[in-house]
Amino acid sequence: MRLFYYVHTGHRIGLDRFRRAATIIRALGDVDITLLTSDYRIAQVSHQFGIKRAVGVDVVRNIPQISHHGDQIIFDSDELNATLHADMASYFSTFIRVTDDINATKLDSELLISPYLEGEGIHKNIIVDPHFFVRQEKTIEITFFFGDDDYEEDLLKNIDMLEGLTLELLTGFYFFMDYEDKIAPAFTKIHEFEDYDDVIKSSKVLITASPQAALEHLAAGGQPIYLQRPDYTREFLPLFKTLNIPYVDGYNRENLLSRLEELISHKCHSLEENIEKTADFLKSSLSL
Repeated sequence: MRLFYYVHTGHRIGLDRFRRAATIIRALGDVDITLLTSDYRIAQVSHQFGIKRAVGVDVVRNIPQISHHGDQIIFDSDELNATLHADMASYFSTFIRVTDDINATKLDSELLISPYLEGEGIHKNIIVDPHFFVRQEKTIEITFFFGDDDYEEDLLKNIDMLEGLTLELLTGFYFFMDYEDKIAPAFTKIHEFEDYDDVIKSSKVLITASPQAALEHLAAGGQPIYLQRPDYTREFLPLFKTLNIPYVDGYNRENLLSRLEELISHKCHSLEENIEKTADFLKSSLSL
């Protein structure tokens, strides 16, 4: 019986789920686990994130071609319809679903990890890697991180939103050199994807459309402002309201300027460093 972790990634949806998966896999230590991703590119470099074995799969329905009936899986994706969801939950001997949906319904045959839900077979937690809780000197005033994907070049189309602001840019994993050149004039400095952790921890303010980056920046003692992209899920907004993380709905310059001005007196709620609780839940559920 093998253990898999499937995570939905790609150049149209970014790496938020992957970053969360990498955190959980690292927390599990020496557990023998194979990461399955819906993008081959991130699978090829996943070892840089502490993942020993990763395999790219084209679509979620290809998972049974790699696994066997009775294997175990941690599943982080919103690709499931009702039929496929039931089939996957019965195919694996242990099916653990990571969800950000505040209205998610748990099947009898599955377990859940959620930032919202509680109850039998449900583990409530916000997943952030412990190293973000190690405070670092804040040497960057404001960093802008759109996310790891911008296939439609939405940032370029809405770059006027940032006019007049003094910002440093953290590029995303799926950005390309010619695109960086197009948006570079709007920023005072460009930080490459490889510097992600350091930039997140050393920024006083982070404006980002990445939910995971907002949470990691909050853990690092920064002041995140979440930019809700029209093409992104809104499932994190209830969580950010609970944490008092300010957000801008869409590419609204006036709204963004207001949120920046309000940071002077604004205080977000803190996060608890407790990835060990998630690791314990998984080890117990998977009989590891």
